[in-house]
Amino acid sequence: MDSQRLDKWLWYARFFKSRSLATKFCASGKLRVNETVIKKAHFGLHVGDVLTFPKGPHIRVARVVDLGTRRGPAPEAQGLYDDLEPPQPRKKSDPRPIKAAVREPGSGRPTKRERRETDYLKGR
Repeated sequence: MDSQRLDKWLWYARFFKSRSLATKFCASGKLRVNETVIKKAHFGLHVGDVLTFPKGPHIRVARVVDLGTRRGPAPEAQGLYDDLEPPQPRKKSDPRPIKAAVREPGSGRPTKRERRETDYLKGR
């Protein structure tokens, strides 16, 4: 049965920018293949295996559809796997951005009193 190194496949599928980063991630023990924790980068990956791993703020779940032969463009890389749980959109922490204090051009530096008033308005 055909198999491929796990770190190489992660790099081909563009989950990591370099193969060395993929190798370090595999060695960290944060990756699961078919619910088995993997700690070696040379693990043999087969078509149909399901990978579960954290990537940024999300948990990625992907099924291997094809073993790649090269690190190609993104559309080719996305054809190597089925995303079983697409990432959720990020939540915005504050819907209203804080506006900076506006001064008229040429009015000079703020006085100590004006700085205190600005700090009071900002809640410092």
